[in-house]
Amino acid sequence: MSDATTWDQRYAGTDRLFSGNPNTALVREVAGLTPGTALDVGCGEGGDAVWLARQGWTVTAVDVSGVALRRAAGYAAEAGVSVDFQRHDLTASFPVGTFDLVSSQFLYSYGDFPRERILRRAADAVAPGGILLIESHQDHGPGEHPPIRFPSPAELLAGLEPAPGEWEVLRCAEHPRAGEDRTDSTVKLRRVAR
Repeated sequence: MSDATTWDQRYAGTDRLFSGNPNTALVREVAGLTPGTALDVGCGEGGDAVWLARQGWTVTAVDVSGVALRRAAGYAAEAGVSVDFQRHDLTASFPVGTFDLVSSQFLYSYGDFPRERILRRAADAVAPGGILLIESHQDHGPGEHPPIRFPSPAELLAGLEPAPGEWEVLRCAEHPRAGEDRTDSTVKLRRVAR
């Protein structure tokens, strides 16, 4: 079964898979940035994309699931904002262009998912002076989960293979998730403008 089919079935099995609220880390880390162009990688039902658009960002948001993207487009319409929603299997295609902010909030999938390679491609899409923001889990939390290894923030940063002098590390740390008994991490980089 393809990732697209798996995720379409998961989203179709419920009226709303996620809360519709923006991720807390995204709000914290983007506050104070001057809005420009943003790419939301793995946007799901659009909570982050709509929040960014409400803050004045010009947003491109991508996901593998057509079901999720239809919901996200409906949410954006209800909110009165414009978001360019695109369907991409990130193992095979990626949005064109560069962006002032590239955000990946908990990008995971099932099976043999090349997350590290996709995140390197996300880094390539950051414009000079722009921000790469990656939020990750550090543990599974409660319930049944597929076997996923969660690299530490330092391991994730090393896996991005940042060119010396090209990136400024703004944050690379674990933190507790608000209101839950689990740990997440943030890697936030700025591409040095030349």
